[in-house]
Amino acid sequence: MIHKKEMKLILLLISFLIIFLFLNKVFNFTIPCLFHEITNLYCPGCGITRMFLALFKLDFYQAFRYNPLVFILLILSIVYFLVKKIGKLNFKFPNYIYYYLLVIVIIYGILRNIPLFSFLAPTTL
Repeated sequence: MIHKKEMKLILLLISFLIIFLFLNKVFNFTIPCLFHEITNLYCPGCGITRMFLALFKLDFYQAFRYNPLVFILLILSIVYFLVKKIGKLNFKFPNYIYYYLLVIVIIYGILRNIPLFSFLAPTTL
């Protein structure tokens, strides 16, 4: 069962999402990556906004192309949330898992800026 606090957070996120989608559709509003603007390098999160916009259009392949790591982590997070809430499991990841994820994100951020791994950069087909 979802608690009141979680429900408020979900409703707040949905409200922000609706406002953003409206602004994007009407005014072509986007959220720029300040790290990319300043350094001309891709951070591990570059392409997330475009990935979510592609997901709303049900264009899963393009969403994956914008940010493969976050796309995969999003799917794993949804599965984890569903298993935990629906299955009512009291499962918690050990702390070292979060350290592994941090290392993976850092390595991903470095690799997507190396020309050999240019396929990791946000691309449009």
